[in-house]
Amino acid sequence: MKNRFKQLIIIALLPLYVCGGFAQGSPLAVKPPLGWNSFDSYGVYLHEKAAFDNLEVLADKYLPFGYEYFVIDNGWFGEYKLRPGTIYSIERHASDVNINEFGLLQPSTCYFPNGFLELINKCHAKGLKFGLHLMRGIPRKAVELNLPIKGTDYHARDIADTVNICNWCHYNYGVDMSKPGAQAFYNSLIDQLAAWGVDFIKVDDIVPYPKEIEALVHAVKQCGRDMVISLSPGDRAPVEYIDVYKQANMLRVTGDVWDTQSDIDKCFTAWKKWSGYEIPGFWLDMDMIPFGKLQLMSPATLNKEDISKSALYAGKGFTRESELSKEQMKTFITMRALSASPLMIGGDLLTMDEYSYSLLTNPSVLACNQNGKMGKLIFEKDGVEIWKVKDIESNKGWIGIFNRTDFGKEYMKFDISVLTLTENARLYDIWNNKQVVIENKEIEITIPGRGVVFIRYDI
Repeated sequence: MKNRFKQLIIIALLPLYVCGGFAQGSPLAVKPPLGWNSFDSYGVYLHEKAAFDNLEVLADKYLPFGYEYFVIDNGWFGEYKLRPGTIYSIERHASDVNINEFGLLQPSTCYFPNGFLELINKCHAKGLKFGLHLMRGIPRKAVELNLPIKGTDYHARDIADTVNICNWCHYNYGVDMSKPGAQAFYNSLIDQLAAWGVDFIKVDDIVPYPKEIEALVHAVKQCGRDMVISLSPGDRAPVEYIDVYKQANMLRVTGDVWDTQSDIDKCFTAWKKWSGYEIPGFWLDMDMIPFGKLQLMSPATLNKEDISKSALYAGKGFTRESELSKEQMKTFITMRALSASPLMIGGDLLTMDEYSYSLLTNPSVLACNQNGKMGKLIFEKDGVEIWKVKDIESNKGWIGIFNRTDFGKEYMKFDISVLTLTENARLYDIWNNKQVVIENKEIEITIPGRGVVFIRYDI
């Protein structure tokens, strides 16, 4: 009987093993990951002091709500040219990178002169998990120097794909996975990160290259350490590669998302396109949450001659507070809750305003998001969309009624059947902190333009 029970457990868990929800036999990302990523606030120029300071705030103020991943984005290996007497770069991407004798990226002596050991140890001591951004492939510098691939007789030029290269970041060439030594290179890269204590990797410029995704997954499986794998960028993710993507834990389904209405709109588009592809252990990621202070390392005051060149720095624009209105912010975070997208805070944690903090830590937002089930579109007409998701453990659930028009406050009536509920349901308006009355099988609500009514229901 015991053996029969074990067999049933294995059969029940098999889809998660096949689809990437488990690594090395341990459950990973069984719920949408929560954390902080440095890109929105520091671009590719995060420096040591800012890293330690944000780590402290993440542990003290956000970890109690489940935000556990501390992720350093691109550029952590860059040897930047700085403005004299400042920490500010004068180049968008570093003209040089720090690599070791095997062509493996190392922490920047410019921004991380003491390396990562103390930072990673502190992260773990605080109960956080440490993540790093990677570009697909092998550093061009390693290819130019034709450095050896660790543990093999091959060299960088033997495996480099100099044709399929990233068109927006010059650090790497691709890796030709048909060449001997190619898998060994990815193994050596991931082995190094495992030895450092890395728990999360965000791999960029990789979604159009399934063979390199599989190489990366294999490298993680053999490294002896659990790592969450996040794939980017999502604006070039072909749906036909979904079975390969599911070997990872997160898939970006949008391009970069910033504090604009057009970026909110493209998240809705991605939500519709990818709805239903999520499974426990594999989550559809709509990019970071651009709340709070953004682009701290791109102050316009240092660049008056380049003020019109908003693309001068990695990211978008110059130093600013998020330009989303409060209604847009509620729409943004409600959408992330209902879509079960990983919640990666993008703004500076040191200066995060109280309103943003209240949204990021709202119990209903977190409960809906961590429910781990993507909401479905149940109504769409005249710029109004209604999305609904059921609580996987009860007869309760959540509904978002989005006014996607530019109009002012809109008074609306809905028959309760539109919500696929009965008149016996109990409805609670989360953002307005009040009950929603059902009268004559109808509800009456007022939604500002670009706003949302976020409802918790109980049947």
